[in-house]
Amino acid sequence: MQFDGELAEIRFGCGLSARHRPPSGLEDMLAGLTAADTAAQDWPIAGFDVALKEARTYVLARRAQQKAAGTDAFEAQNSALKAQRGRLLDLRASWFQARLLRCATTDTPFRERLTLFWADHFTAQGKVPALRYSASPYVETSLRPRISGRFEDLLIAAVTAPLMLHYLDQHRSTGPNSPRANRVAKRRGQDIGLNENLAREVLELHTLGVDGPYDQTDVRQLAELFTGLGYSMREGFTFRPGWAEPGPETVLGQTYGAGSPELDAVLDALRDLARHPATAQHIARKLAVHFVSDTPDTQLVAHVAARFAKTGGDLRQVYAALIEHPAAWHPELANVKPPFAYLASVCRAFDAEGRAVAALNRLDTNRLFLRPMQAMGQRWEFAAGPDGWEEADAAWITPQALAARIRWCMDAPQNLLGTLPDPGQAAQVALGQQLDGRLRFVVSAAETRREGVGLLLASPTFQRR
Repeated sequence: MQFDGELAEIRFGCGLSARHRPPSGLEDMLAGLTAADTAAQDWPIAGFDVALKEARTYVLARRAQQKAAGTDAFEAQNSALKAQRGRLLDLRASWFQARLLRCATTDTPFRERLTLFWADHFTAQGKVPALRYSASPYVETSLRPRISGRFEDLLIAAVTAPLMLHYLDQHRSTGPNSPRANRVAKRRGQDIGLNENLAREVLELHTLGVDGPYDQTDVRQLAELFTGLGYSMREGFTFRPGWAEPGPETVLGQTYGAGSPELDAVLDALRDLARHPATAQHIARKLAVHFVSDTPDTQLVAHVAARFAKTGGDLRQVYAALIEHPAAWHPELANVKPPFAYLASVCRAFDAEGRAVAALNRLDTNRLFLRPMQAMGQRWEFAAGPDGWEEADAAWITPQALAARIRWCMDAPQNLLGTLPDPGQAAQVALGQQLDGRLRFVVSAAETRREGVGLLLASPTFQRR
């Protein structure tokens, strides 16, 4: 295999840039995963503790507004609630900007791509107004610090994250024979019962895969094992023995727990699932699909899965297996960039001034990025379900989505940059050796810089990686 730094930046990174040199080799790419996280330092995102604090403030403001209904204090309390809602929207905009600018300005783009991959793999989102925009802090706290460690640690952090427990309704799940169920069984209207959502998604999406070696009994037993998992707005993650189903549970033939419910039994089950051969195969294929092709080479998938199994899910070694295989380096750009990756690669290619983007207010961020992304088919941090965003190219090249991309690339660069670069020079920076003579002629022959830049960004070559 002959290493290609430019192809590495496009396929495994966030796109080419005049300011940032491509990696010099595979070790350079891997070293960036454990180097100082300067992108996070330059463009900070709050941890989930801050998100919970803001959520508590919203809940208290909402209660005060409801309590004040019909009184002279209502207008003041309603204004306070609106102000907190506006603050949450402002935070969402700033966190989006930080995620975008990390991709646009980082010296270690492989880390940003992997963070996005795992954020999608472990999709979680807020379903109530107080937590609606807390996905970025969840990723910052639970996922990003662990993307180069062991998969089992990443899995445990994701499954026990308050936002995941909220998203999949685990905080409501109660063991049928638990002390809590026995105590409130006769109370009308009480939300008591076992919820299988988290258990099913852990088996189907997070570890073994949809075709994994489990059945409904395994789902039920794992759901019962999970019943102690919960969270509160004040404490974050909690383990609640009084909610947990007593006795042992058997998942994939392995028994967990026996006496009093304990968190350790849950963690043991998650570690075993993380090390399962089916998990190695599932994660290997997902990585190959995301980074290389919708239909990846079977030998590439097998190579990555074998490294996963051999190392017990050492993710740095798993990534090494991915990028060292010749099948990962075919020169044809295959995968279509999803909307966020597309916008980030534009900002990176055109060296959009970070401070200027970060200075955009919420309305301009919505106008220039968030609303266009939604028109392109990707509502930021709100995938249609817990399986995350589609990887298939066809999901992103519908007539409506392509029309939205063309509209954006004809107008937004001018608004972002003010003065547009020479289209021919911009094409060389953005595509490097991928720029062919036909596209070079098209962008250089455009009547205006606006049209030339738009044609470059609308080209299939730029929209793929």
